[in-house]
Formats: sequence, structure tokens, C-alpha cells
Amino acid sequence: MRTVRTARAPFRTSLPLVSLSLGYFLVMLDVTVVTVAVPDIGASLHAGPAALQWCVDGYSTVFAGLLLLGGGLGDRFGHRRVFLWGLGVFVAASAVCGLATTAGALVAGRLAQGAGAAFLVPASLALLRAAHPDRVARARAVAVWGAVASVDFGAGPAVGGLLVAGLDWRAVFWLNLPVGGLAILLTMRHISFSRGLQDAAPGRMDPFGQVLGVIGLVALAGALNEAGTAGWTAPPVLAAAVTGVAALAAFAVVEHRLEHRLEAGAAVSPAARRPLLPPSLFRRRAFSVTAAIGFLISFGYYGMLFLSTLYFRQARGYDALETGLALLPSVCMGLVAAPLLSRVSARTGPYAPMAAGLFLGAAGFLGWLVVRPGVPYSALLFALAATGLGQTITALAATAAVIDAAPADGTGVASAVFNVARQVGSAAGVALFGTVATASGGLTGGAGLRLPAVLAAAAFLVGGVLATALLLGVRRRRQRRRRLLSRASADGNLPAIGC
Repeated sequence: MRTVRTARAPFRTSLPLVSLSLGYFLVMLDVTVVTVAVPDIGASLHAGPAALQWCVDGYSTVFAGLLLLGGGLGDRFGHRRVFLWGLGVFVAASAVCGLATTAGALVAGRLAQGAGAAFLVPASLALLRAAHPDRVARARAVAVWGAVASVDFGAGPAVGGLLVAGLDWRAVFWLNLPVGGLAILLTMRHISFSRGLQDAAPGRMDPFGQVLGVIGLVALAGALNEAGTAGWTAPPVLAAAVTGVAALAAFAVVEHRLEHRLEAGAAVSPAARRPLLPPSLFRRRAFSVTAAIGFLISFGYYGMLFLSTLYFRQARGYDALETGLALLPSVCMGLVAAPLLSRVSARTGPYAPMAAGLFLGAAGFLGWLVVRPGVPYSALLFALAATGLGQTITALAATAAVIDAAPADGTGVASAVFNVARQVGSAAGVALFGTVATASGGLTGGAGLRLPAVLAAAAFLVGGVLATALLLGVRRRRQRRRRLLSRASADGNLPAIGC
């Protein structure tokens, strides 16, 4: 019996990680899996181009727009509870999509999926931190969590192609029900309640700030999504962009005033308002720089991933399944990055692999400059593999760094900010790179890939410099601490510590 209990212990301790990874699996899979089914959806539901675009982009728009709210709710009411809310909404919305008989019903289901994703992703990271208080164990858990997302994000087009070809486009959504149900069951059985309200500071969340944050992020994400097809100067794009910037500026003012009142020592009653996103969070240099790196890697990588997908489809004539297979060397690098990161970061911390991943990705993007008419696929393997590995290592290391830098009572909001930065970066990269590629001669001969590749490389290089600065700062602080301990030991103020 003792042997059986010992063998089962590692399995049982991994079940919380499995449940959290399954939730993130659903969110990332639905970013790409639906794109393959769009032609069949249009024919089945007689949907026009606008409805089909909202079927794809509406999900990511609502996801980005509600992330801050989802993170704040988790910090306030308990991350396990909000994670289950998000899973429940996501699964129910998937059923709505699978049963949809009109384009409007399908779009509504996709928007609801985005809302569920915005609730569960920040809560997932917060629960991951709570389940792995040790930094080394947490780095390994984040590597697994992120690797699952990386693999299923890349496998989305292939999975979608197989489901649509073998069954029907509705199978793309029905797949979420058993996976989501398993995640809910594992969460209820193997993840304990977080205290939420009992541990929260007195006061209530700011409703005005919540509304401004949601309006600002939804409008900005919607403008970036629409800009790629409608153009940057289209009236709806300009109106949404102005609305988003104005709302976010007002949000920043409101949050600053609320935090200033608290810092001034004002008494906080149960009815008083607290900021949804405390501006002091950005005074943590490690957090603010890592969030900026999250924007840069998504801007460069997903902008180029969008163009490379179009390149394989349009210039090389690949079908959807062939395109998904061609991109596998890039999008499935999580299988390599996860074990590599878990070993390296346990010894060095997250900043060294983050910097290495960014410089590797920058070199990989420059590998796209070899694209010419008739270039063999093998000549693109370095660009695909290096950018995929560099992006995945950086994303996993940055996720671990954000969790480490966040205050214990603000993990949900901190992870939400990081994911907002990544979502906005992705939307900006897709929109801008699409415009640049068209202006540079299109993708048929590969000319339209070169300037975007240089821009992506520049974004990764800037991120690499920022990550290197963080790494050097950490090393300087460690050296300073060691010198102080050594002096104190020599003066007899502290006992000597053996090495």
C-alpha cells in the first residue's frame, strides 16, 4: 500500500496543473481552430463577410477587453471561483456556437466565449502561483502550462481541418464541451478555494473604472482588428481608436486619483472605491518592462505568423492542412521550449532565457529575408524554428517573471495586464504588417515579407535589450547583497554563512 501511495503522489500533485492547463488549452485553441472552418460556416449559415470577420475577431476583441475586469474579479472574489465561472461561460458559449442556426447566434456565442476566456486566463495564472509557491517549481509549472498553449495554438489549424473534413464545422465547437467539462471536474476536486473577499482589502471595486477600462480596451482591440481589412483611415476604425484612447486615458486618471486617496491615508469604508488597476503596479520595474516585452513579442511574432500563413496559402498554393503542417516547426516549439526553460530558469531565473529567446527570435526573423520566387521550403526552416523557439521561450519566461513581480494580492490583475499587452501587440502586429506587406508589393514574390520581417526583428531586439537590462540589474543587486553580508559577517554582526 505504501508503494501505491508513493506512486500516485506525483500524479495527484500534477492534477491541479492539468486542470489549469486544460482551461488555457481551450482559450488558445479557439483562437486558431475556427479560422479553418470559416468557409464552411459562411456556406452553411449564409453569413456575409462582416459576420464571418466578427466570428473570428470578435472573440479576441472581447477577450482583450474584459481581461482587466476578469483579473480584478479574481483578486476580489477568489481565483478558483472566477476560474470556474470562466470555464462555465466558455463551455456554455461553445454549445451556443455548435447549435447556432444563424450568423448572429454564432457571433453572439463567440463573443461570450471571449468573455469566458477573459475570466479564466488571469485566474489560471493566479492559481498556478498559489499552487507552486516555490520559484523553481513554479517555473516548471509555467513551462508546462505555456507549452500546452503553444502546442494547441499551433495545432489549431490542423485540428480544425481534420474536424471539418471528417465531420462538420460544428465539431470545432463541440470539442470544447468534453475538454471543458473535464477541466471543471478536476478544478472542483483538486484545487482548493482561495479566500478572495476574506483576504481582500476593505472597500469595493470601482464600477466607473471598470466601465472605462472595458470600453477602452474593447474599442482599441476592435480598431486594431478592423484596421487590417478596412484600412487605418476608415471612419469606423478611427472612431473606435479615438474612443478607446479617450476611455483609457480617463481610466488612468480615475485609477490614479483612487490610489492617491488611499496612499494619502484616507479612511477606507466598506463602501469606498478601490482602483481596479493600481498605477503603483507599474512602478515595479520588472513588471512594467516584462509587460512591454509581452507586447513586443506578440507584435513581431503574430504579425509575421499572419503573413507567413497567407504566404503559404497564396504564394505557394498550400491548402489549409498543408499550411498548418508547414507552420509546425514554428508553432509547436513549446515541446522543446518547456523542458529547456524549466532546466535553465531553475538555475538562472527568468531573465537570462528571456533575453536569449528574444535575440534568437530576432535572428530568425531576418531568416525570412531569403524569400524569393521558387525558394525551397527547406530554406525557411531556420526562420520558422528560430522564431517559434525564441517566441515561446520568451513568452514562458516572461509569464514566470510577471508572476514573480506581482504582489501577492494582485496576481490576477498583473497577469491580466500582461495578457492585455500580448493581445494588443498581436492585433497591432497583424494590422500593421498586413498594411506594410500590401504596400511593399504583396506576398506572391515574397517582397511583402521583407520589411515586416525587419520590423519584427527590431521589436525582438528592443525586447532583448530590455531583458538584458533586467538581468544585469538583478545580478548587480545580488552582488551588492553579497558584499553587505560579507561586511556584516566580517564585523561580527552576522554569523558567517558557508557556501
